[in-house]
Amino acid sequence: MKILHIDSSISGEYSVTRALSADVMREIKAHYPQAKITYRDVVRDEISHLTADIAAGFRVVAGSQPVSDRHPEHQISQQLVDEFLEHDLIVIAAPMYNFSVSSQLKAWLDRLAQPGKTFQYTATGPVGLAEGKHVLIISARGGFYLQPPFDGMDFQEKYLRAFLGFLGIDDIHLIRAEGTSKGDEIKHQQIAAARSAIRNIIAALPLN
Repeated sequence: MKILHIDSSISGEYSVTRALSADVMREIKAHYPQAKITYRDVVRDEISHLTADIAAGFRVVAGSQPVSDRHPEHQISQQLVDEFLEHDLIVIAAPMYNFSVSSQLKAWLDRLAQPGKTFQYTATGPVGLAEGKHVLIISARGGFYLQPPFDGMDFQEKYLRAFLGFLGIDDIHLIRAEGTSKGDEIKHQQIAAARSAIRNIIAALPLN
């Protein structure tokens, strides 16, 4: 089994998602000691945001300049999508920033949506090609977004589910800590609840 671990928080050692994703990886290693793990920190090793010329490396973009497939950015796009496709389990640590994901994580996701690689256009609409993968999302947000009045402002977890579903991935599991900006007591309660859920979620993953 091959596991891809993505960190995307800008908060370094103070990050809730980085701490929880480290806990997740320790639990995964305990359950699957033979697993091969690839780690990518999209903040430390930042991916350039999508431009027309970069996108032209893997899709038709009107008005973009033709650039060789050997262009460094096109090689990065190829590397990122290949890396994504060759792993069985994707662990994504994704804090909420301004109701969505970090721009660094969005830059990574933008490189994955490649026609003919992770999805294809058909006569009846796009079809995902990355089916069969498992995704574990570690989510943290400063407020509470599961119920009104702020549930409609969640463009973080909902976006990730929609994006991954577009690629054909429907086996998505979530570990969540909410209210992390609502004082230390609530923050610690939420982190403790998330940590207590990790073992059961990892044990229930349908992995070989």
